[in-house]
Amino acid sequence: MTQREDTALTAGELADLTNAVKEMTDQLTSVRERADTQQERIDLAARELIEVSSRLQAAADALRASL
Repeated sequence: MTQREDTALTAGELADLTNAVKEMTDQLTSVRERADTQQERIDLAARELIEVSSRLQAAADALRASL
């Protein structure tokens, strides 16, 4: 193999690696965005559960007071 062929082969391999890294970066970005969205949904659900819990506690307290 000549120096020129070896250089061309190496350049091709580097280009393939660069493309693979770019694809992985895009995939990780997508996963991160989905995780952020999921976290927002979890946070919202947690806040709603806290509100429901507070209302249930208030109802239980009112029921106890009426007995």
